[in-house]
Amino acid sequence: MLKKAERVAYILERLQELYPETPVPLDHTDPFTLLVAVLLSAQCTDERVNQVTPALFALADNPADMAALDVEQIREVIRPCGLSPQKSKAIKRLSEMLLEDHDGEVPEDMEALERLPGVGHKTASVVMSQAFGVPAFPVDTHIHRLAQRWGLTSGKNVTQTERDLKRLFPEEFWNRLHLQIIFYGREFCTARGCDGRVCEICRTCYPERKHPKKTLKA
Repeated sequence: MLKKAERVAYILERLQELYPETPVPLDHTDPFTLLVAVLLSAQCTDERVNQVTPALFALADNPADMAALDVEQIREVIRPCGLSPQKSKAIKRLSEMLLEDHDGEVPEDMEALERLPGVGHKTASVVMSQAFGVPAFPVDTHIHRLAQRWGLTSGKNVTQTERDLKRLFPEEFWNRLHLQIIFYGREFCTARGCDGRVCEICRTCYPERKHPKKTLKA
């Protein structure tokens, strides 16, 4: 078994080799369209979001036009993403709040983003990192799972996992690593395709692991 520092160094190097480019998987044109796309991605695949957003952004791709839509208009378009009643209300209200409080611009501020309806810490972190380039380490259930399989955290929730990952990896790698881990998880270390003993990184980090690695609940 590699020591933790060795695991960190190996994971950094291997992910950089596999994913030297880290394109944002959600189609967007500016911070507002990214914010809406990330909100829609809650409990929904990026692929499905990318199928839905062209029609939504054809109706409204800025806070003023979005705020002018009825909630039902928004809901009808985003229905395939799931949770459409809550998401449609959140999208309309956050658009109104951007007009009321931020001159129609998405704020480059974590606390201000988290005050918007439907925008939790993870969504705000994605917008800060991917729209504004501010170092952040958004952690979802997938990153939480891989971080546990790789022995980077023993946290029982994404908050602790985020804290541990930020402590282990240099800040200049956070934004890229967030996407690299997601890409690797989708390709090699899926929830059902790997149990901590199958993929290359799991086997390298823990070559003698005998039993499946159970993920502590996020």
